[in-house]
Amino acid sequence: MPKDILAATSAPKPENARDWVRILAAYREPNSMRSTFELAVSLFPFVGLWVLACWVAQYSYIGAFLISALNGCFLLRLFCIQHDCGHGSFYGNRTVSDWVGRVLGVVTLTPYDVWRRTHSIHHSHAGDLDHRGIGDVMTLTVEEYHQRTPFGRFLYRAYRHPIVMFGVGPTYLFFLQNRLPLGLMDQGKKYWISAMGTNAAIAIALSVIVYFGGFQALFLVFLPTTLIAASVGVWLFYVQHQFETTTWENEEDWLLHEAALHGSSHYDLPPILRWFTANIGIHHVHHLYSRIPFYRLTEVLNDHKELVQVSRLTMLQSVKCASLDLWDEKKRRLVSFASVRRNAA
Repeated sequence: MPKDILAATSAPKPENARDWVRILAAYREPNSMRSTFELAVSLFPFVGLWVLACWVAQYSYIGAFLISALNGCFLLRLFCIQHDCGHGSFYGNRTVSDWVGRVLGVVTLTPYDVWRRTHSIHHSHAGDLDHRGIGDVMTLTVEEYHQRTPFGRFLYRAYRHPIVMFGVGPTYLFFLQNRLPLGLMDQGKKYWISAMGTNAAIAIALSVIVYFGGFQALFLVFLPTTLIAASVGVWLFYVQHQFETTTWENEEDWLLHEAALHGSSHYDLPPILRWFTANIGIHHVHHLYSRIPFYRLTEVLNDHKELVQVSRLTMLQSVKCASLDLWDEKKRRLVSFASVRRNAA
């Protein structure tokens, strides 16, 4: 066992979330060879399945669709690698990480520099009731919901409906919202260059796809692959913070590390799904120390068993999260619209 990890595992157990930062720092260094390997085993199968799906589309639309659905899993993994690049945790060289992230941003339809900034805001204010609106899932308190007009409440209920949240929402996010640097439009040309440069590269890529594969490649390969990855990705992001025992605080009571540990879930997935999601389910550890490469997150859980059960969710338990809609400041729980109506009655 490396000396830095041995020291971390033998150190006194932390008394609060902030104490974990010193311990987790031992896992922050990426391995360039390992990172390159993880990128290769994600990117090459993705390209190969793309080509296979286009070829199969000549003979079977259903076959092409099924291959594209599988390829959505590899696209999701590429997005998770882009996510690590944004945190500077995939390669030790920040420039290399950024350019890998920018290239992957074309594949994932996500302007890298725009996303990196909004995601940084999310990490800086997750669970802070006074800093909502950028890089998060819109969440109202029960009181805020009651203060809305009937039409305002209808809009919020529509936004939180699973069909919108995990169906219409991902389509809007990746195909429309990502085309502009929303939330950063007045913060300099860097974000416009990121968005417009990504848009131009996507337009060129789509033109090449249609030229060589025709519109069937667009509708039977590109769209299914992208939409499936987008929907699963939004579900993962949702479950990571929208679970019953998450935590929200007003700014004066909000603590960064406590919010990271207790406001982020440990989505305990089967091994094959952990691989395709690049361990993003170990989200509480990621929020505590975002510089840890995804392939080292399992090391943390193996060395520190007490973190395994913190905010742990199984796949079966996570289904309930889809019905949680409002933060109840009195109960300190996420609650459903139905429970709020019962209490009001």
